[in-house]
Amino acid sequence: MQHLNADTVHALLDYPSLVEALRVAHHDGSMPEARVQVLSDRSNEANKFVTLVAWASGDVIAVKLVGVFPDNPSLPVPEPSVQGLVTLISGKTGAPLMTCDGAALTFRKTAADSALAVDLLARKDAKVLLVLGAGGLAPHVIEAHTSVRPSISRVMIWNRNPQKATDLAARLKHLPIDISAVDNLNDALAQADIVSSVTMATEPLVNGALLKSGCHVDLIGAYMPEMREADDDVARRAGRIFVDTRSGCEGSGEVAEPLARGLITREQIVADLFDLCQGRHAGRSGNGEITMFKNVGGGHLDLFTARHLLARADVIG
Repeated sequence: MQHLNADTVHALLDYPSLVEALRVAHHDGSMPEARVQVLSDRSNEANKFVTLVAWASGDVIAVKLVGVFPDNPSLPVPEPSVQGLVTLISGKTGAPLMTCDGAALTFRKTAADSALAVDLLARKDAKVLLVLGAGGLAPHVIEAHTSVRPSISRVMIWNRNPQKATDLAARLKHLPIDISAVDNLNDALAQADIVSSVTMATEPLVNGALLKSGCHVDLIGAYMPEMREADDDVARRAGRIFVDTRSGCEGSGEVAEPLARGLITREQIVADLFDLCQGRHAGRSGNGEITMFKNVGGGHLDLFTARHLLARADVIG
């Protein structure tokens, strides 16, 4: 059994191959059996420890143990806010096959998950990407989304702390795209063809009334019922919601609140990535439609990603 550190995970999980692996997994397979448990620190509710298990019958089992500690970057000795471990196990014999850095796999998996949705739902001629948030996931989202939409020529980064947005834009200047930090979120929302929100917001940041016709809204950060990145107008203007998986999607405030207040019905959650990749739903209905995608995540995506990682390691090794 081999262990793959963070640098190796990032090197092997390039976005073109990972997005394609996720597309094939959703096209050719079905939803693995999956379980998730989220524990909170009684002394600090913001700190979470998440256990995800997924089993693709006759294939592999993936187990992820991950801690989400938002204050870690501000510690006297800074640490990443997301840390953990992923284990891949044979679904035929129960033998361990691989362990790897959980934070690196999570970053790559999460960005590729949303990038697959961008490829399936965003306009083919999208030129302007707006990213809300400048944490550890943000640069991965930029790399992943631009890999599936080479038409993107401008990236704007907004963050509550403007300096963090400026610093991230400077770190990404090596990319052959116009990347800049922006201070005025409302102006940026009105310009964006793709809005990707990667924050820990509990109050909406994406003002749906400002979105331009044809915009694709990619919501990644709100993974708990009390969290919210987009306001009601996003769901209202979109009229329907796409998700990566229906399993657990109501655990996010992006879906739970509009459902609870009758702004949307369950029937308006029209497709997940299995539906889209297998052709059961056509996705975007026209260039003027605003599409709303909620990245829910889940152990099945860790399984798909870890399986691809093992295959890449075996080929290269």
